Amino acid sequence: MILARVHGPVVSTVKHPRLAGLTVFVVQPVELDGQQAVGPELLAVDHAQAGPGDLVVVMREGNGIRQVLGDDKSPIQALIVGVVDMVERTAPDALSAAAAAPAEGRGGGRANKSRSKAAAA
Repeated sequence: MILARVHGPVVSTVKHPRLAGLTVFVVQPVELDGQQAVGPELLAVDHAQAGPGDLVVVMREGNGIRQVLGDDKSPIQALIVGVVDMVERTAPDALSAAAAAPAEGRGGGRANKSRSKAAAA
């Protein structure tokens, strides 16, 4: 999936029957800051009621798109699956610290509790 900015709609009088009733937008992939473009524009079918100027999440995996749409013959290669309200990034140091933290407090305490009960009996 990619983060992209919606530029505007694509209007066509003739289109594939499986695209009937669907809105197609021109979207521009962007950095996580939502501002700087990274790559060429592409066309994406709207599945999240997005509009021009919105920051969106675009799925570009054919099988995933077919599953979301429930259509195993869909010709769609890019699908807008979400409108982004905010992007929050965690500092790389915080991610490393969380990964190195002991299992306690992350579900790892269950085994210790059952051993404590067995030892007390």
